[in-house]
Amino acid sequence: MVELEIKLYDGNNREKWDDFVMNRSVNGTFLQTKKFLDYHGDRFEDASMIMYKGNGTMVAVVPACTIVEDGQKIFSAHSGSTFGGIVVAEEFYNIEHMDAIMNAFEEYLVQNGYTKVCLKCTGDIFARQNGNLLYYFLFQRGYTSYDEISFYIDFSQYHDDIASNFVSARRRGYKYSLKNNLTFKKLQTKGEIESFYEILCDNLRKFDAVPVHSLAEIIDFRETRLRDIVEVYGVYQEDRMLAGSMVFLFGDRVFHTQYLAADQDCLNLYPMNFMDYNLIQTARDRGFRYFSFGTSTYEHGKVLNKSLAEFKEGFGTQCGLNKTYVKNFI
Repeated sequence: MVELEIKLYDGNNREKWDDFVMNRSVNGTFLQTKKFLDYHGDRFEDASMIMYKGNGTMVAVVPACTIVEDGQKIFSAHSGSTFGGIVVAEEFYNIEHMDAIMNAFEEYLVQNGYTKVCLKCTGDIFARQNGNLLYYFLFQRGYTSYDEISFYIDFSQYHDDIASNFVSARRRGYKYSLKNNLTFKKLQTKGEIESFYEILCDNLRKFDAVPVHSLAEIIDFRETRLRDIVEVYGVYQEDRMLAGSMVFLFGDRVFHTQYLAADQDCLNLYPMNFMDYNLIQTARDRGFRYFSFGTSTYEHGKVLNKSLAEFKEGFGTQCGLNKTYVKNFI
């Protein structure tokens, strides 16, 4: 029988944590590294844990924070990241060790007074292996789940002629955009990033929303913290930016559009169709396996933004699921 020891992350083993997530795990991404999560500062009460075998070998890590709602102490993994959940070492992703991981994990939560746990699992296209074994053990132990639908392109199943993959409406929009003297480029200066951010904020304002990340955070990501991971692109007509996108690069595997936004006064020029075509081409030319448009749902997946989902669907995408598992202990 495998026995595991749990220790809380104390900030002194950041390099080992990040190396484990990026190089040893089956389902870790930069979103679960401390290099990324630490940008939140003291915004969350950190509850991240490391699981060790008796010889001090790391078996799993869980990036997490503690949240108190209505008197409940909730273990949330991790409120500051799209993906959290239990990140498992490739060499220990098997029945014996997953059983031990779940035993140790739940025993720790109960002993430390948690009344609820929420785990946001890595989407399968972002992981080195699918999450089926993890999902099974969560199901077996009584977790319930909710799903958020996402849209992605698998280039192994995509025609070489990019526009031929589009539905007729997206194809017409792209062809019309070619008549409008539009140009596409990677953004380099702070001024260009600021112009993109203004367009993004204007887009979200109609939904009474704001970007998840501030302008300062985006600049920090691109210039320092996530220099090799974050890229920003823009579509211009002469000197005016009409659309923009911030992209997360998940290794050489997934080219993910974290933000897409267009100037609402210029939609008749179809800058978004032009943007998406060029982003898709960029990802394919650089050898990425997948192009991700992200999710189109709200309220824990219960509400589908149908118009946005159908827009993404029109580029020849497939559907994926981002799964979140929840369990109450009382």
